Amino acid sequence: MNKKLVLASQSPRRKELLAQLGYQFCCHPADIDESVNSKEDPLAYVRRMAEEKATVTAIQLEQLTENVVLGSDTCVVINGKILAKPEDLNDCIAILSLLSGQKHQVLTAIALSTNGRLISEVICTDVYFKSLTENEIVAYWHTGEPQDKAGAYGIQGIAGQFIRRIEGSYSAVVGLPLFETAQLLARFDIFSSINSSKTFK
Repeated sequence: MNKKLVLASQSPRRKELLAQLGYQFCCHPADIDESVNSKEDPLAYVRRMAEEKATVTAIQLEQLTENVVLGSDTCVVINGKILAKPEDLNDCIAILSLLSGQKHQVLTAIALSTNGRLISEVICTDVYFKSLTENEIVAYWHTGEPQDKAGAYGIQGIAGQFIRRIEGSYSAVVGLPLFETAQLLARFDIFSSINSSKTFK
């Protein structure tokens, strides 16, 4: 029986990236508490989120033992502080002013779960912002792009013009590291249409 790949997310960006690799999959988002635990560092937090998403979804689908569930989570970090999605314009100004002219990290974790087996990996990318004026930040807010983005920006969109350079995985900053995801899936005998004759229906 062919293994079925399940993405524990409805994120349009993650769906697009996974499809870009040539995988066939279905989506089953996990409903979990995404609060940061007391004294939990960003790396531990993002790994736990990805693992919980994969595990919770795998348990919900446990009657379908051929499923392999992919969970992923991304957080934006500066000086050890996790930056959430902006609540309003003032919050967006505060967040992007903090990132302005600075280097920060984007941590993306991926986790796979099936039949009680769980493995995960965290990818860290350094992102360097140019200096931003408040007028630029306000204009960016009114595009509607930063509202649902951790760290108040999306590198794949308008905010790409704010990024001087990155060191690491561009796709991980978008939401799913392509190379590492393909490598992890191969360990579970899940292959895309471009590197295997297997098909997943």
